[in-house]
Amino acid sequence: MARRSKLAKVAGLGLLGALTLSGCDVQGGWLSWGWPEGITDEAARMHSLWIGSTIAALVVGIAVWALIAYAAIRYRKRGDEVPRQTAYNLPLEIIYTIVPFIIIAVLFFFTVSTQNRVMQRSADPDVTIAVNAFKWNWQFVYPDTTDANGGEPISTVGSSTEIPILVVPTDQTIRFELASADVIHSFWVPEFLFKLDVIPGNENGRDNVFEVTVREEGAFVGRCAELCGTYHAYMNFEVRSVNAADYEAYLAAREDGLSTHDALESIGQPGNATSTRPLDLQREQSSAAASND
Repeated sequence: MARRSKLAKVAGLGLLGALTLSGCDVQGGWLSWGWPEGITDEAARMHSLWIGSTIAALVVGIAVWALIAYAAIRYRKRGDEVPRQTAYNLPLEIIYTIVPFIIIAVLFFFTVSTQNRVMQRSADPDVTIAVNAFKWNWQFVYPDTTDANGGEPISTVGSSTEIPILVVPTDQTIRFELASADVIHSFWVPEFLFKLDVIPGNENGRDNVFEVTVREEGAFVGRCAELCGTYHAYMNFEVRSVNAADYEAYLAAREDGLSTHDALESIGQPGNATSTRPLDLQREQSSAAASND
């Protein structure tokens, strides 16, 4: 029985180790331990890193707790006799020096690998969208398009009464080129499990660029994640992910002169944002007037 129990414990630890090294896909399951679900390929990679790191921490924790319990029970005081004193144990000291180094090296390897994958940029993305941040809203520009007047690319600009909607296709590589007109903002879509600071004056640099591949259709709130001034909390936008055919139809409708609202409705999508709402200026003004009184 003792031998079977020992084998069961070893098998359990082996399973945990295998999950750690393989990055087993448990997204959305009980093993997520609070990590949210993402909608991009990059989010899935970060989820795997989180799961692997958590399992590795649990394995180390269980091993430490087991050793503490063993030492407390095995070497508990049994009388007044002083136990044999040991100055050092060279093999043991080598082990507990090398093992932490190996753990750190493995975690470092997977962290760098995931970071490189998340920040990877393709030579020729399927879609490029320019994102311009300003106090306190967003502009989304589609550089490869031309408006009905035959001049500027089509774009969507948010206002105090209208949430800007960023329309993107699913299953395609999307490059976001970020720029700021004033202060540091931060482009954040929670379902991307990723955010990137928008640094003013670095529009042509690589630091303000990232790519994702969205795998789910839907409406997802986007926010500014950098405290940028008075109405920072209301600097929201919406990502509307649609299939490739609807995305092309949306761009065609915009190029024909339709507004963002009408172009979305033309492909069967709600014309207004559904995941967040604009700033209530009347309420803000009433609150300011009351505080002044």
